[in-house]
Amino acid sequence: MKRRRFLALTAGAIGCAIRPVSSRQRKGSAESGDAARSWLTRLPKVELHIHIEGAIPKTALWQLVTKYGGDPSVPTFEAFERRFEYQGLNQFFQTFDWATGFLRELDDFVFVGREIGRELARQNIRYVEAHFSPTVFRRRLAPQPIAEALRKGLEATPSVDVQLIAELGRNLGPDGAMRTLDQVAELRALRIVGIGLGGFEPQYPNELFAAVYDRARGFGLRTTAHAGESAGPPSIWGAIRALRVDRIGHATRALEDPELVRYIGEKRIPLELCPLSNVRTGVVKSVADHPLRRYFDAGIPVSLNSDDPLFFGNGLVDEMMAAQQVHRFTRDDIKRLIVSAVEMSWLTSDAKAVLLKEFRNMSVWNEDA
Repeated sequence: MKRRRFLALTAGAIGCAIRPVSSRQRKGSAESGDAARSWLTRLPKVELHIHIEGAIPKTALWQLVTKYGGDPSVPTFEAFERRFEYQGLNQFFQTFDWATGFLRELDDFVFVGREIGRELARQNIRYVEAHFSPTVFRRRLAPQPIAEALRKGLEATPSVDVQLIAELGRNLGPDGAMRTLDQVAELRALRIVGIGLGGFEPQYPNELFAAVYDRARGFGLRTTAHAGESAGPPSIWGAIRALRVDRIGHATRALEDPELVRYIGEKRIPLELCPLSNVRTGVVKSVADHPLRRYFDAGIPVSLNSDDPLFFGNGLVDEMMAAQQVHRFTRDDIKRLIVSAVEMSWLTSDAKAVLLKEFRNMSVWNEDA
């Protein structure tokens, strides 16, 4: 989706639903859009919830489509872009399946890894923990060669440090997830640092995968899971109680259970938030309805993330712009989000300290609006 079409959609999602804000929140909110975008683009950033398959630049995926003879449903690049206009999670899953069908050879994974790395560098994203989904390609390729190919492509951009999170495939059930875990657990040298669990939560609740997550911890892998996206608070409770995750992806619908929000805050359970993704898939009606501001003000550890920029037409800068424009985040608030992302990451304590020192020593970090 071209940026102007994305901005139009985002403006519609934002609408006029900006809630009243305090004078503290309002401070610095008059900064112009161009000045804010310039600063946010130059700011060093961290992303903890982005999917490799959903982060392929559109021009790169179009090259793969043409490589394999094209697709009659998208005879032009304009038609190809329109393929990413949809409503709801079901259409998103359908489009995801269609797009990943053009990743067919190991060279394709090297190519997209390289192109994703370049795009991350363009946004000045310095550290990333990125999900990849080996089960999507299980009929063609095994996890190890996929991870090796991605690693080769990603390392072509040394300014971006990317560790990988293996998505186990909720839709394959606990047995399939266990098989995938056993395969990826041997690939720590390829910087696979943890596991995740995405897909349709209602049909495959988190409780089914408790033994899988126990085994993953035994391998020394860190853990996260999507919860509170396509299902409500029970899914989040399941991630906390059954899976005992280190972090939760989305957790958007925790607000439906005040006791759950209180518990998350008390236990300081880190949340990977993806507001524009949630708007595009219909989890929330608008950016203003997203709980980002409420979680942040409650002291819950949160990070901002783009999730699947290929499918949602967004980037991390767009997420931060929306936080500033709708939720009235100041520059100090944005920097607190970045610090939170570093602290939520699975880097070692020493590596976190080094990264934060590097960020704080950059002149852009200390620029006034």
